[in-house]
Amino acid sequence: MTCPSFVSAAPSRGRAFLVFFLLCLSALGAPGSAAWAAGGAHIVDDSEVVDPGTCQLDTWVSKFDDGGGGGYFNVTNACTLKDVPKLQVGAQFQHLWSAGIDGIQVLGPQAKINFQPEDTGVGIGLIFNSGVALQTGLLETASLLIPVTIPLNDRVRFNFNAGWSYIRIGDFPDALFYGAQVEAKIGWQDISLMVELFGREPGFTGTQMGVRWRPGDAAISFDLLAGSFFDTVNAKFFTVGVTVRY
Repeated sequence: MTCPSFVSAAPSRGRAFLVFFLLCLSALGAPGSAAWAAGGAHIVDDSEVVDPGTCQLDTWVSKFDDGGGGGYFNVTNACTLKDVPKLQVGAQFQHLWSAGIDGIQVLGPQAKINFQPEDTGVGIGLIFNSGVALQTGLLETASLLIPVTIPLNDRVRFNFNAGWSYIRIGDFPDALFYGAQVEAKIGWQDISLMVELFGREPGFTGTQMGVRWRPGDAAISFDLLAGSFFDTVNAKFFTVGVTVRY
């Protein structure tokens, strides 16, 4: 599957990366379960909310392999109240830039509801988010997704996402988003490996893989990720992230 035709405008690769990340923003959920790797800089999210009475701050920077110094910066903060332990709310800010293209800043709310926790055998939730361009005030992205988490055992689990995705500048503003992810804890369980595949139909497909290190199960963790989306060329991006729980 290829990216939509609107990405062909010059400068094509820089434009393609910006459009790709806007498409991904319409699918990004709020931070996932603190005990696992989903959420944060990952595209596919899990069904779980952060622990009641706590918050999670996710930051990450992605570098585009577009030859023009393009990149993406994100800050997301989300909390779950003790009085409402199934509901997580937050906000997300993104800044995207590339050679020959003015930077784009997007700000918007996020919410996640956990209907059934994964420790029942199958976790089920609902994610909503949206983003408004600060320069124009226009709604750029929005999504309504169902995340499903299936734990294989205490070290491996699968996450699946499906639902509605909106992207204003797309040839197909309204589309289906889908994604699948496998996570595995290794070593002393403070390291998690992740591989995910995701797409927007009609539109694009992409993949990402990486490692998350949470030393000693502490309040801080680190991500190192590499991904690509599939166009007429295989376009890559690399991500470094830091998550703080408080």
